[in-house]
Amino acid sequence: MDSMTLSEELAWRGFLNQTTLPKLSAIDENKLKFYHGYDASSDSLTVGNLAAVMLDKLLMKHGHTGIVLLGGATSVIGDPGGKDAERQLQSEATVAHNIKQVAHQLEKLVGSSVSVVNNADWLGKMSVLHFLRDVGKHFSMTPLVQRDYIAKRMGEGGAGISFTEFSYTLLQGYDFLYLHQKHGVNLQVSGADQWGNSLSGVELIRKVTGAEAHVLTMPLVINKATGKKFGKSEDGAIWLDPAKTSVYQFYQFWLNTDDESVADYLKIFTQLDKPQIAHIMTRFEEDKSDRLAQKTLAHEVTKLVHGPENAQIIKKVTETLFGNDDYTQLTAKDFQLLSSELPKVTAKLNHSPLVDVLVEAGLASSNGEARRFLNDNAIYINGQQFSSTKSVFDSQDVIYGHAIIRRGKNQNAVVELS
Repeated sequence: MDSMTLSEELAWRGFLNQTTLPKLSAIDENKLKFYHGYDASSDSLTVGNLAAVMLDKLLMKHGHTGIVLLGGATSVIGDPGGKDAERQLQSEATVAHNIKQVAHQLEKLVGSSVSVVNNADWLGKMSVLHFLRDVGKHFSMTPLVQRDYIAKRMGEGGAGISFTEFSYTLLQGYDFLYLHQKHGVNLQVSGADQWGNSLSGVELIRKVTGAEAHVLTMPLVINKATGKKFGKSEDGAIWLDPAKTSVYQFYQFWLNTDDESVADYLKIFTQLDKPQIAHIMTRFEEDKSDRLAQKTLAHEVTKLVHGPENAQIIKKVTETLFGNDDYTQLTAKDFQLLSSELPKVTAKLNHSPLVDVLVEAGLASSNGEARRFLNDNAIYINGQQFSSTKSVFDSQDVIYGHAIIRRGKNQNAVVELS
């Protein structure tokens, strides 16, 4: 990147929310050892977690040492922050499985230079008496019950909060103390919703050791078009595990980013520098219909999470389906991918009526509607408008034993031809 300092880049990328550092420039002047905690309530991270990963990568790029903490112990309890009611507790076996899967994702994304630790390794060995005597005695109840999420749950109309969830903030505070004493960690990085829990660690370190430790939180990523927390689609969460959200669906999620949010997402979710993003956005503003910013975002994030080869395959397939690329460039592997993502039907060459195929593929609700689409020239085969005088597939429609049938701009289906 250009000559930006870390503090300048944090601000430009939108990674700054609150910090206990008396002056942010301290993060430029001193090499810190930080930790960032990740929940293990699922066996995969989501695109929401990816923002945290990008912050970790940025800190490490500027020379700070990172530790990723996996909540093998705290996930058994569950963080009450942002929840209106008690969480459904998961079994230790489920959490252990989740930890293993998430650790693999983080090591791949953040890089081999990051240390990965599991708080079950120390919290799991702590006795109740140890916890009450050496941790609990350092916390006053008054400020704890005044924290927003606890006050809301305990107030009139609240669902209440168990001692189990109430104690979560003390456990997180002890994580910071443990990592400070054992690994020299002096900075906790977290999301804005973890500010209170993070301060518990700062206070505990000061009371137990007399040392100074700090917190840096990043804002929650918000979709500007909807005002809602980033990371969800109509079908639910967008996962980083391709078994839960396919690479094709992942790419489409980023490609569908609204114009208002795309510049922010390029800064947060890619490693493109300021001049590169400025150039992309200038071209984008000149012709938004080309969606250069969204295409760049989708390719860069898919490349980061799923690798360059997968990103290139999905890019080619997408530009063929929704752009002007020649369908004959699609390979057998591309059709294999599309067959797992799009509606798929079978048809016989020179035999199966196209009207029936359209209905079976879900591109028309009835034979009558299918005929109207054909008469209106709304049906395309391999990107070419289908002649209303033609009623079946012929050999010219075949590419590696398949054809792509499209209605309108973006409703596609794969036809396996025999």
